[in-house]
Amino acid sequence: MGRHLSLDLFWLEEKMVVESDGLLDESSLIAAPLPQEAVRVRLDQPRADDLADLVFLANNKTVAANLAAMPHPFKLEDGRSLIARAAQHRENYALFAIRLKSTGRLIGVAKYAPVDTDGPVHVGYWLGEPFWGQGLATEAVHAMVDHAFTHNDIEELQGSCRVTNPASRRVLVKSGFQYRDQGMIRSVGAGGSVPIERYTLERGVWKSLKGWGQGQ
Repeated sequence: MGRHLSLDLFWLEEKMVVESDGLLDESSLIAAPLPQEAVRVRLDQPRADDLADLVFLANNKTVAANLAAMPHPFKLEDGRSLIARAAQHRENYALFAIRLKSTGRLIGVAKYAPVDTDGPVHVGYWLGEPFWGQGLATEAVHAMVDHAFTHNDIEELQGSCRVTNPASRRVLVKSGFQYRDQGMIRSVGAGGSVPIERYTLERGVWKSLKGWGQGQ
């Protein structure tokens, strides 16, 4: 998927998504089962013992520049705050640790959440730099999309990517998202506004694509 960090805007609190290729307490899912499995990655709850990995991977200027609200430097208190947010009870909301199944180590974060009470549900994620270019982001997005549609009454998901991130665009497209329009969003890490492309995925399209193995 390329060697450059790619991102999908998302986050709300951190409203962009980063990927490179191509944290959540169980109670926050309102009885939704965990973990969410893919071939090489697992989405499950972030834990206190993830803090060192989380801070190490998130404290990356390139990652921060491709997210809306991630601070740089990313400090211990930022990691603790992220893990705490994962335990919040909200409708149509989940915040996951992305883990390698082979090691159990945290390699990134994935999230879906509404912009506001009645707003659209956005998806997003980021991976640490050592894990870029391996197709892991696509697996994580597929697992997250499956979770969002399976355990919620969501009819449409939205995702975004910077226009300079073709790898992130490919992940969205390979996950069934369809181009909608362009816009601008402010990125704290980038120090200003950046142009983005916005994409949508309807429940009906997701149903027709279930199986994910095709087209990868």
